[in-house]
Amino acid sequence: MSQTIEHIVFFKVKDNTSSSKINSMVDGLNSLISINNVLHLSAGPIYKTRSTSSSSSSSFNFTHMLHGRYKNKDDLQNYLGHPAHINVVNETIELYDDIMLIDYVADLDESLVVPPSGSVMRVSLLKLKEGLNESEKTEVLNVVGGVKGHFGFISQFSFGENLAPEKTNGFSIASLAIVPGLSELEVLDLNEEVVNEQEEKLKDFLESVIVVDYVVPPAKSG
Repeated sequence: MSQTIEHIVFFKVKDNTSSSKINSMVDGLNSLISINNVLHLSAGPIYKTRSTSSSSSSSFNFTHMLHGRYKNKDDLQNYLGHPAHINVVNETIELYDDIMLIDYVADLDESLVVPPSGSVMRVSLLKLKEGLNESEKTEVLNVVGGVKGHFGFISQFSFGENLAPEKTNGFSIASLAIVPGLSELEVLDLNEEVVNEQEEKLKDFLESVIVVDYVVPPAKSG
């Protein structure tokens, strides 16, 4: 196991944006995989979103997601400051109504850094209730970290504290589960016993939860 930086960006594309501009935007984002020291990067449309809070759900109306992985914070900063990244941002920023950013440090097996095409990422964002002490936060992290043990088909799993929760409306803990495909995602949703058990353990600590599902697109050839 080694530490890896999970970098997740949600985009809300303006309703009147043409499909050609959206395709060009997605292609531009995916081209950033060529930047040095980017372990993995993919971008595409969000498959599904749900929330435990009606207010959170109504405000979380993002349409696309980017997921990247880096060995350390320096590599992430190199990516963010790279001319290619800045050019893509400048070329596409006018297409967005909103952007939301999640970064966290995760323990991840380096041999599994590249999620395969067609696999499904489930990103869970947790907003804690105000006034929790450190032991209560640790308990939440322990419960979140135990999710993988309930589902043998989760091929990769990471979680951690958001490095800048003030930029994400207070969602301070995130997790990322990767399953082989949509059929496994359905099994994940149907296992009510585990879901209810997790909710019962966390109900006194959480204000709201947002869950985002994203299908990893095929890698661009050439």
